[in-house]
Amino acid sequence: MSFGGPQWPQQGPEQQQPYGQQPPPQAWQNGPQGGAQGPWQPGPQPQQVPQQVPQQPNPFPGAQQGHTPDWGALADASAARNKRRRGLLIGGGALAVVAVGAVVATSVVLTNKKNNEATNRPITATGSAAPSHSAGPAPTFSSVAPLPPPNPMDFLDDAKKDKAPLSAEGLFPGKKLTMSGRPYQKGATASTTNCAAVTQGRLGSVLKANGCTRVIRATYVRDGVAVTVGVAVFPTDDQALKAKKQASGGIAPLTGSGVGDFCHQTVCLRRTNAVGRYVYLTQTGFTSGKKVTTGDKPVFQAADDLGTFTFNQIYARGRAQASAAAGAPGE
Repeated sequence: MSFGGPQWPQQGPEQQQPYGQQPPPQAWQNGPQGGAQGPWQPGPQPQQVPQQVPQQPNPFPGAQQGHTPDWGALADASAARNKRRRGLLIGGGALAVVAVGAVVATSVVLTNKKNNEATNRPITATGSAAPSHSAGPAPTFSSVAPLPPPNPMDFLDDAKKDKAPLSAEGLFPGKKLTMSGRPYQKGATASTTNCAAVTQGRLGSVLKANGCTRVIRATYVRDGVAVTVGVAVFPTDDQALKAKKQASGGIAPLTGSGVGDFCHQTVCLRRTNAVGRYVYLTQTGFTSGKKVTTGDKPVFQAADDLGTFTFNQIYARGRAQASAAAGAPGE
């Protein structure tokens, strides 16, 4: 084992000269033991003056003055160092306990605050509350799904909900209309509660039997073809549907405002349809009194245009009421 001191000088192949001592005279005269020839010749040699090796400072404090280390002193020094190390560890642990106690105390103080927002904030390593991500309160969301918007048909199906004003000018506004680039000039308009009085054939009795409350009419003309549109109003959609299925005959033509008599004593095109509690009917023919045939495309086109326009007007009535109900407070 080496303790870091100076190395002994070598005096032969395998022997070491003791530190600070003279070699025995026999070694200088006879050479190394075992008969091996060393670097010196046998025979008497002149007496050598031993070389004095300078004394080195003791590398171990507390060691004895001799050349053998004081193992007891070394053990005492090591024990003292271990004792000081344990003292430092115990002191550090105490400080850590104090720091943890400070964090816990801070948590208790924050929890006892009256501000509910503070109790929800996490505690950081320094014991302070982490800043909130938002200055305002956290958003809340309702677990109840929003109601779907009202259906326009809910208003068109029942007179108890369909409360919007109803008039000939409301259904057929202005002086003319245009459908797909085809202009129609508006003639006379009329409204009556005597549903049977403005019909032809058996239509009057059908309307009356199913509870018709009103009929609104308007006439349009284009290129010698006239169309009278009649809208029969019922309390419910069921009554209107029955009237549509039972319909026979047609709506009576409405003349006036530049439109002469048409569809009398001749053949005209009659159509009947329904939407909600409304039945709408068209009577279309030539202003000249000419009979309508299946090849008269302008007549069929005019009936289609006015029927589509009337449906759109009735449905727009229901849509407007549904939109108003959706935006009303408390709905």
